[in-house]
Amino acid sequence: MSNQIGIEMKVPLTVMVNETQKVGEALSNVLADTFTIYLKTHNFHWNVIGPMFQTLHLMFEKQYNELWLACDAIAERIRALGCTAPGSYREFSKLTYLREPEARLGANEMIAELLRDHETCARTARWALSVARTAVDAPTEDLVTQRLIAHEKAAWMLRSMLAEDKPFTIDESLKAGA
Repeated sequence: MSNQIGIEMKVPLTVMVNETQKVGEALSNVLADTFTIYLKTHNFHWNVIGPMFQTLHLMFEKQYNELWLACDAIAERIRALGCTAPGSYREFSKLTYLREPEARLGANEMIAELLRDHETCARTARWALSVARTAVDAPTEDLVTQRLIAHEKAAWMLRSMLAEDKPFTIDESLKAGA
């Protein structure tokens, strides 16, 4: 390898292989979290009931479709790195940081569950991003950054649905110019 000024740089192959393996492992955690939240979101899409049914049914559909496409992109990046992408429930359950709920959930509980899961996915993505940066792996950094953005946006949307709607009022002391 040579750098920009033409000086020959020798990087031991074992260092490159170890870094690539670490990136592949970090992406496997991201993939496991992504597949798990995809499956949970799809389940909630099918089983949501109540006054917010239409809104949640459509929102969950949009989210699970985005997550499904993300799974493919992450798995393909893992393969491009020369690693094997996990692809079974057993592998995903060992690699994910997410957990299945123990009981059927109501609509607000579904929202809260997915909010926690997207926040967890964002933490996993941040960790994978640091691994990719250490390995100087720009394509993986870009992919994981996009996942981080998607999870943070989904968390914001879900958090907003759980927030109480309080009208904005101007303090009377401010109106009087006090």
